[in-house]
Amino acid sequence: MCATLHNHTLVQQGALVGGTRALPLIVKRAPIERAAAIASQNGGVVAVKPLQKSRVGLIITGNEVFHGLIQDRFAPVLSQKIQSLGSEVAALAFAPDDAEAITRAIHSHLDAGCDLLLLSGGMSVDPDDVTRHAIRQAGATEMHYGAAVLPGAMFLVAYLGEVPLLGVPACALHHRITALDLVLPRILAGEKIGKLELALLGHGGLCRDCQECSHPHCPFGKGM
Repeated sequence: MCATLHNHTLVQQGALVGGTRALPLIVKRAPIERAAAIASQNGGVVAVKPLQKSRVGLIITGNEVFHGLIQDRFAPVLSQKIQSLGSEVAALAFAPDDAEAITRAIHSHLDAGCDLLLLSGGMSVDPDDVTRHAIRQAGATEMHYGAAVLPGAMFLVAYLGEVPLLGVPACALHHRITALDLVLPRILAGEKIGKLELALLGHGGLCRDCQECSHPHCPFGKGM
């Protein structure tokens, strides 16, 4: 038998990710060798992917923050998440709720060598929420708006060539763990996240809002 951690579990170096046992007290060599051969096919039963160190560009959108009417709280939250996964914030920009301005910020970050962009705010369906329109206007070749996750249903994944763009809804300010925390490590591990991957998050994608959060040692986001 073989028992493993859930798929897409974030682990530290040296962590136990799986274990195996021969159930009978005495086992012939042939079944063990056959099991080992099966387990080694197609890359093995368990794979641990290293997180790539990315140069991340942050774009904080919203008229209130851009014009100094309220203090930004998004940049510190997103920066902490990025740095905890071994990447760096290479560029930070603030933009009003204006598609042209957001598009310029996107291209500026790309010109600065950022290989991953996170955009916060403007992810709702209100008329002045234009962030996703700016992403498309910037030339996104692929865009998936909406994830089967609560909190984080209005999460967005897009690609400008090979560069992923993640649209982070406002819930990331009010919840410690959201759809972003399920997708970001997989992006940094080199996975391509599309419509299917966002849909499959629905099984296990309902956060229970525990009084003391134990993520990642909980079922949230561990369905598939």
